[in-house]
Amino acid sequence: MMRTVLAILCFATAVHADAPKKLLLVGQGPDGHPKQTHEYTAGVEIVAKCLKDFPGIETTVVMADGPWKEGPELIERADGVLLFVSEGAKWVSADPKRLEAFQRLAKRGGGLAVLHWGMGTRDVEPIAPFVAMFGGCHGGPDRKYKVLDKVELVPLAKDHPVLTAVGPVASKEELYYKLKFPKDEKGLTALLKANVDGTDETVCWAWERPDGGRSFGFSGLHFHDNWKLPEYRRLVGQAALWIVKQPVPGKGLKVELSEKDLQVK
Repeated sequence: MMRTVLAILCFATAVHADAPKKLLLVGQGPDGHPKQTHEYTAGVEIVAKCLKDFPGIETTVVMADGPWKEGPELIERADGVLLFVSEGAKWVSADPKRLEAFQRLAKRGGGLAVLHWGMGTRDVEPIAPFVAMFGGCHGGPDRKYKVLDKVELVPLAKDHPVLTAVGPVASKEELYYKLKFPKDEKGLTALLKANVDGTDETVCWAWERPDGGRSFGFSGLHFHDNWKLPEYRRLVGQAALWIVKQPVPGKGLKVELSEKDLQVK
C-alpha cells in the first residue's frame, strides 16, 4: 500500500513538473497612432504563433481594453505576462487590484516582459513600481524617444539565452532610450544597444530579479513591419521562453511565419 501511495505521489509530482508554463500575452486595440504602428493585437498574436509548437509553454492572448475586470484573476493563473499595450506603466498602476496582481506574480518568481509603449508613462508616479517589477521604464516628462530611418541594433551579451541566433539587425524604428532602471542594477543585463545621436543607448534588457523571477524589455517595435524581421521575432519569442524559465533551443527558436501571419487584420 505504501509503495502504491509513493508511486502515485511521484507520478503526480512528475506531471506537475512537466506541465507547460502559462504565458499571458496582453494586447489592446488601436490607441490613436497611425495604422501599422502600435499594432498591439497583431503583435501579441505573432508572438503566440512563434511559440505555438513549443511544448513547454501555453500561450493565451487577451485584449485588455477598458476596465479589464477579469485581468487580476488571469494574472494570478499565469506563470508569466508579456505586455504590449498603450502607456503600460501607467496602465499597470491605474487599477489597484491590477497592480497588486502583478506584484504578487513578481513576488512568486513569475516572468514579466514588456514591449515599446507598454513600458511607458507620461506621469512620474507609476515609474517606481513598474521598474521594481519589469526592470526598465520609459517614463516621466524627461523621457527620450526618436524615430530613426535606419538604426542598427547590436547584441551585447551574446551568450545570453535570449540572444541565441540573434545577430545585428538594421531597421527603421522609433526607440525609447535613457530608460529608467533599478538604481543598483544587480542582475540586469543590457542585451541590445543602438546609437542615438552619437551615443550608444541600451534599448533592450534582461533582468534576473532579486525575488527569483525574470524580466525582459525591448523599447522597439513601434512599426509593425519590423515583425517581418526574423531577428525581431526570435528575440521576443526567446525572451518569452526565458522569463518563464523554459530552455531556448540551441540553434534558436524557429520563427518562420507566412506573409498572412504577419499582416494586421
